[in-house]
Amino acid sequence: MGYTNQRVAYGNTLVELGRQDERIVVLDADLGASTMGKLFEAEFPQRHFEMGIAEANMTSVAAGLAQTGKIPFTNSFAVFAGGRAYDQIRQTIAIGKLNVKICGSSSGLSDFGDGATHQCVEDLAVFRAVPNMTVICPADANETVEAVKAMAAMDGPCYLRLNRNDYPNVTKEGEKFTIGVPSVLKEGTDVALFATGYMARLAMEAAKELEGAVSVRVVNVSTIKPMDLEAVRRMADGCRAVVTAEEHNVRGGLGSALAEVLCREPKPMKMVGIQDTFGCSGHNYQEVLEYHGLTKSAIAEAVREMAGI
Repeated sequence: MGYTNQRVAYGNTLVELGRQDERIVVLDADLGASTMGKLFEAEFPQRHFEMGIAEANMTSVAAGLAQTGKIPFTNSFAVFAGGRAYDQIRQTIAIGKLNVKICGSSSGLSDFGDGATHQCVEDLAVFRAVPNMTVICPADANETVEAVKAMAAMDGPCYLRLNRNDYPNVTKEGEKFTIGVPSVLKEGTDVALFATGYMARLAMEAAKELEGAVSVRVVNVSTIKPMDLEAVRRMADGCRAVVTAEEHNVRGGLGSALAEVLCREPKPMKMVGIQDTFGCSGHNYQEVLEYHGLTKSAIAEAVREMAGI
């Protein structure tokens, strides 16, 4: 394996699963070369469906395939996967509890060159508000492999959020993935730092920078919904404050989800994320992240503030 790109990990894992289970089919909306659906198409052309720039139709066809016993994976950019097909996702797949897997590729700000129209900063909020929908945001390529396997094995609607770019892994290759259960990447006692997606990597870097000044417990929250409430409370227990980090609007995403969980036993909390604005284009991914304050330094500063130093 050795993948460092979530899209490549996703595409190759679909091929692996396709060899094991003939029920798996893949649908693309004219973006197979980007979503890596093309890898499945090359291996199983008879089980790959190119639907054109028509996400709503693609989603309806996937619903029909699910009702015949297939396990369909639909692929498009995150902003289109949910935005253009929301009605079909809600009315048919979610209400019907159909076994359709929706992959939102190039999520967050990771499509740095195309700007707000192609960047999706609200998908976690949208999908976690839909009843019966499982929402997964892996930290890296290693976790993507295991998350896709878990998605294929579960029954019911699921949304997967993937980054566009290459970056180092923070999780171990082959580590078991359990839907709904967060994992501790680093132990600590002062501040609990919960992160999802690419921000898990920056959270680990921020914690390392703060060593000796603040003891930071870093938690990778790769399932936004459902969330193991007791596990989250346990991982926050003993720490005097909580910081969240996400490449998503602070309204409705990871921070909001954790606030809902922790409200019975509230702790001081600060959310690092996109401050209720759309994305923008830039020369590279890091430039756009910095513009929106999604950096190691921003996370470290939030931890310092919550730790009172």
